[in-house]
Amino acid sequence: MLNCGAWTLSYLAIALLAASPAGAKDAFTTTGDIGRFAIPAAGAALALFTDDREGLKQFFTSGAATLGVTYGLKYTVNETRPDGGAYSFPSGHTSSAFLGSAYIHHRYGWRWGIPAELAAAAVAYSRVKANRHHWHDVLASAGIAHLSAYLLVDRRDTNVVLMPMVSGPRRTWGIQAAMRF
Repeated sequence: MLNCGAWTLSYLAIALLAASPAGAKDAFTTTGDIGRFAIPAAGAALALFTDDREGLKQFFTSGAATLGVTYGLKYTVNETRPDGGAYSFPSGHTSSAFLGSAYIHHRYGWRWGIPAELAAAAVAYSRVKANRHHWHDVLASAGIAHLSAYLLVDRRDTNVVLMPMVSGPRRTWGIQAAMRF
């Protein structure tokens, strides 16, 4: 069985090989293609370099759940992409980016999480801008990743909690915050 370091190095190697910018329309789309792998790799690297073996196990568990649900839905729903292609819902790029950011945010707190969440949001936006996904595709993907992290990843920083929120008949979106003093 591979140890935690070997799992992380394997993931990083796959990420680097798969992050080819071939066929990308512009630099922002290419950045989104790379962010799809770089953000989860950063989460795994953070666990590895802080010697957080339990966190690394939780990263892989949450990642497997996130990607399993994403690709299960993708091939079950088979929604048409804005550019006419198949398998739009939900976005694999966005799920992957948010699995990394949600893990970092949930495990290590808001100081590490906010920059990761912003990077993942940029990946999501790049998918919509590239005309590969609808907004609901990327929002569902972010939700899947966050739900997975919420259910499968234990917190280390419990002083500040930031959670996405949807409420009301007019579909109000926002962020709910709680802080312990």
